[in-house]
Amino acid sequence: MREAQLGDKRMKSRLLTIFLSCAIVLTAANLFSSVTRNFALPGNDTGYEPLQPIAYSHRLHAGELGIACLHCHSSAEQGKHAGIPSANVCMNCHRFVSAPWVDVKAENDAADKEQRKPRLLVASEIKKIYNAMGVTDEAKPDSTKKKAPIVWKKIHNVPDFVYFNHSVHVATGVECQTCHGAVETMERVRQVNDLSMGWCVNCHRDANANGINGKQVHASTDCTACHF
Repeated sequence: MREAQLGDKRMKSRLLTIFLSCAIVLTAANLFSSVTRNFALPGNDTGYEPLQPIAYSHRLHAGELGIACLHCHSSAEQGKHAGIPSANVCMNCHRFVSAPWVDVKAENDAADKEQRKPRLLVASEIKKIYNAMGVTDEAKPDSTKKKAPIVWKKIHNVPDFVYFNHSVHVATGVECQTCHGAVETMERVRQVNDLSMGWCVNCHRDANANGINGKQVHASTDCTACHF
């Protein structure tokens, strides 16, 4: 009788241990799932699409107008970073282009009909560039305005322990869209790829297997190529 009672206690103890172990495992799994679901390494913000200080349309500039990426992001060809162009780069064109052509044409047509001089039109977003440059609507220096840099929000980031060089990829013939997506179709730029280590390694493997633009390349998959 006593042995039977001891056996029952042992069985209950084992069942309790198994139950508690399962509960701990399930709780840990649920916690891990929650953490990984809400935690992303720097640069893994797929879909990140912040509002910018100026509503700059890549769809218009890179898409409709066909302006090359390197025209504004020229440092991508020579250095590690693609760089964010200063307002001076914007002024190369917007010194002369102050409003959309359709608005300018409508104003010119109205001026002809009313037999007057056309008014100078300055679009609200271009006006922000003029203010940053400290110039008037005629793009002339204005002593009453203080120059101030345009604080753009960076979209694509990689962790500090990752080495990435834009110029190497540009020289090899990698298209900007490979990493950044079809920017020329975006009204407001967003992050398309997660830029994770796995994503980069798979791209390197694919380049080694299939080449780039018909050329055979050696894209290193050695750890020290990006982490040193």
